[in-house]
Amino acid sequence: MTVELVLPFPIVARMKVSLARAVEREIGGVLMARQIVPGSFEIVDFSVDELTGERAHFVRDPALHNSFLDEFFAKTGHDYANYNYIGEWHSHPRLPITPSLTDLGSMEDLVNGERNIPFAALLVVRSDTPSEFFATGTFHQRGMNPVPLHIRSTNQRQQ
Repeated sequence: MTVELVLPFPIVARMKVSLARAVEREIGGVLMARQIVPGSFEIVDFSVDELTGERAHFVRDPALHNSFLDEFFAKTGHDYANYNYIGEWHSHPRLPITPSLTDLGSMEDLVNGERNIPFAALLVVRSDTPSEFFATGTFHQRGMNPVPLHIRSTNQRQQ
């Protein structure tokens, strides 16, 4: 199974701004997407917690992200069929963008836990200089082993 995550230019640009502000602290949040076709999702928005991260550790603050989710769903008219939660993201500044065992375990707990989330994506990003942006990810589905995400950036400004 191949799962694609599309990162439009405005999303990457916003992430890069947050990553520059965080410098060498991990930051992250939730990812919201729309399904383009089965197995292909375009990121349309994301939350960012720039306060709770440390040099090599990030756990998001649920209260901050719950507020973001409320605003997102209000903005999209509660159109859950077209716009919904797709997963989590965080940074690995000046470190490999390979998900750690802790990252993978957290995602497995998410999809195999009691929250009734059948699948979720994990995106790990890095941007140590203004001109670079690296991303990798895994797709987690209940009862299955994680698989790598295919990540595609539009790299174009939207008109």
